[in-house]
Amino acid sequence: MTTDTSRSNPLARLETLALIGIGGFAGANLRFFALGLFSEIGAVLLVNVVGSFVLGFLLYEAQYTGIVDRQSRIVFTTGFLSSLTTYSTFAVQTALAASPVWFVAIVVGNYGLGFAGVLASRALSRRLRGGASV
Repeated sequence: MTTDTSRSNPLARLETLALIGIGGFAGANLRFFALGLFSEIGAVLLVNVVGSFVLGFLLYEAQYTGIVDRQSRIVFTTGFLSSLTTYSTFAVQTALAASPVWFVAIVVGNYGLGFAGVLASRALSRRLRGGASV
């Protein structure tokens, strides 16, 4: 039985933590930038849908092709995307919705378009793999 010393090496783990922190910094700042360009509800919807698409792509890509290495996926998913997307703001926006119509629009928009983004990323990953169906 062999062990992967690169994962258990404290310096390698420290490097991964630093990269996750850098990814988190970038994701949080991109979300803040989106908040400056769009309304708060629009910006949160945008980052959640884009984040869902990219997360789905990275996870399906790992399953279908494996081009992106494990450490890069961790940095992007745990660092960048977890700071870009925001469930907590979505939850607060939903709770504070001015009317039942806005309540439904916010929920359907975030969940519906988020799931659609994941399905679209799966289709893209399959296409990159060569079109075989799974």
